[in-house]
Amino acid sequence: SIFFSTASFLSFGYPISYSLLPPRNSILKFQITRWTTMVTQGVVELLVKMGYGGSIKDAGQAIGQSGDEGIDGIIKEDKLGLDLIYIQAKRWEAPVGRPELQKFVGALHGKRARKGVFITTSSFSQQAINYVNQVDPSIVLIDGERLVDLMIDYNLGVSVENSIEIKKIDSDYFVEE
Repeated sequence: SIFFSTASFLSFGYPISYSLLPPRNSILKFQITRWTTMVTQGVVELLVKMGYGGSIKDAGQAIGQSGDEGIDGIIKEDKLGLDLIYIQAKRWEAPVGRPELQKFVGALHGKRARKGVFITTSSFSQQAINYVNQVDPSIVLIDGERLVDLMIDYNLGVSVENSIEIKKIDSDYFVEE
């Protein structure tokens, strides 16, 4: 099923634009039920699409497995690799609490890391949010809803089925100098 996400209905020479998107809760349900072992790789792919690192091949790596010391992935902050961002990804239904964030901060300290991203398919407790706002290193929290929005924005897990192009006259083109 599809629904309208954004719409702007203007007339008199301005284009009419809209987006048809799958419902957010459907994408979230797919994440929780089907995005099992590849959740970390999917997160690395998303961050590359967002402009971090370079190509998937050399920008980052999914390392999440037993004995990963609390780090599921690493991605270069830029194409030159001047800094690294460490990733923790949780495919959970229950909210992520402060203890999980404390473990991640400990893992970041163990790597002497300055930046981390903690992503979950669920949400974060208020205690977890408050904790992250007062610790060093810098940690960005991405909950399931924001993850879905980013996946849609960067075409990860969704594909364009059809597009419509509306053209208008470019009057500047016809001006003689």
